[in-house]
Amino acid sequence: MSRLLLSLAVVAATASPAFAETVNVAVAANFTAVAEQLAEIFEAKGEHQVELSFGATGQLYTQITQAAPFGIFLAADDARPQKAIDEGFAVDGTFFIYAEGRLVLYAPGRDVTDGEAALKGDFNKLAIADPAAAPYGKAAVETLTALGLLETLTPKLVQGENISQTLQFVESGNAELGFVAASQVLGKADQWLVPAELHEPIAQGAVLLKTGETNPAALAFLDFLKSDEAVAVIEASGYSVP
Repeated sequence: MSRLLLSLAVVAATASPAFAETVNVAVAANFTAVAEQLAEIFEAKGEHQVELSFGATGQLYTQITQAAPFGIFLAADDARPQKAIDEGFAVDGTFFIYAEGRLVLYAPGRDVTDGEAALKGDFNKLAIADPAAAPYGKAAVETLTALGLLETLTPKLVQGENISQTLQFVESGNAELGFVAASQVLGKADQWLVPAELHEPIAQGAVLLKTGETNPAALAFLDFLKSDEAVAVIEASGYSVP
């Protein structure tokens, strides 16, 4: 009987992942919900675990330069992942665009069908993400500049540390309007999809960091992001994938 139990224990041990690892992924705030969904699908495969850390791209990059234990960087731009390679924090040859985002003007309870007219209308506060740290904030400034409204609206701007806080400003009523990521308000009314020609493309880059170079979980998660299964989730969440 003891031999049988021992045999069953051996079978159980070999059936579970023998080399399961965990990867800590630095994720741009706009990609929060999608990353959580992708991590759940990935972990359900039973091979490795994922820990997600969210924030503005610029803030996350600063943490990377200060030896934060991230194995993967999912940015909201393509400049900082490349900078991570150039400055020796990431692995050359691992960079790719995992998503392309869209900017929307969101204003609960207001008609923003004509976004430019709405921006010229009567309101007190317009929320944007910090343009120095968040690519969606930079795109918002570029949009206002293209419309010739930046100087006029600067006194009305309130800045969120990242795109998640920017959405909070709008939904809490602290700002009547806000420039947020389309993925954050998918399916909601009262939004205007900003024409792509009004700002630079929001190409979101992924890169393997040196900390994760030998981590099987990091390598597996990056491969998973390129899979048809992951791409379908990303595209269903309001992004495009090149």
